[in-house]
Amino acid sequence: MNVTQLSLFLENKPGRLQSALKVLSDNKINIMTLTIAEVSDFGIVRLVVNKPDEAVKALRAQSFTCSTTEVLAIEIEDVPGALARALDIFGTHKLNIEYMYAFTEKRNDKAVMIFRFDDIEAAKKALADEGYQIVKKIDIIGE
Repeated sequence: MNVTQLSLFLENKPGRLQSALKVLSDNKINIMTLTIAEVSDFGIVRLVVNKPDEAVKALRAQSFTCSTTEVLAIEIEDVPGALARALDIFGTHKLNIEYMYAFTEKRNDKAVMIFRFDDIEAAKKALADEGYQIVKKIDIIGE
């Protein structure tokens, strides 16, 4: 199952991130993981939250620009070389990673990585064929 990720576009100014996160807090939306990429005057904040539809609605109501994207979350061993072995699969199957980041929660002895692909179904099949556990949305948001 895919995971819904929010992409939030913010001016690169002090307080903008705090304002956006306050909107989520005020609406009792929990952030599971977050990454920020800077593009000169703007930043792109990518988040996985427990209530993505409500988050989009609340942010847009406060005039924030945001969208949703389906991403893939997989479990990998939390040992040296494990991420490199997962990336080998993508290379073998000629799957291009647009971006990736780590999930903040450790799951037993495994780490969770978030990946965005141009062909998410091909990536899922490649990983399943290699025995990787794809994290379900329900596993991440704790429902």
